[in-house]
Amino acid sequence: MSGELEVRELRHGDLEALLQLYRDLHPEDEHVWEERSRALWAEILGDAKQIYLGGFVGDELVAACNAAIVLNLTRSGRPFAVIENVVVSAQRRRRGFGASVLGELIERCWVRGCYKVMLMSASGRGGAHEFYEALGFDKHAKQAFVMKR
Repeated sequence: MSGELEVRELRHGDLEALLQLYRDLHPEDEHVWEERSRALWAEILGDAKQIYLGGFVGDELVAACNAAIVLNLTRSGRPFAVIENVVVSAQRRRRGFGASVLGELIERCWVRGCYKVMLMSASGRGGAHEFYEALGFDKHAKQAFVMKR
């Protein structure tokens, strides 16, 4: 298996591998039923405002992240992007795969005319915060407020 990373948009057939990465990301989560996840995946892939990218080494999905493009009436009508679910396989971390996939995702947001891209990270994940700052994210630019149900 080659060590070369290929970054591409995720496709219908990538769902199972993506769900496995998400199990690694949030092992405590209850995961949606297989039938429901297929329906959600089809809806996501049909939405032009969603970008889901994966990094592959050979046929193995080793990293993924996604962005939602949000339409906006301020900033001259330029949209913004919210990045979520940045994940790298536990066995493949610290090899630049996450940075490559996230960098490509950010570039696609700029190409779509976004005036900003943003993400949130759990407050106790210092290593992740250093990773995001190294990519150019400013942890002091905004204050996030979260409400969950």
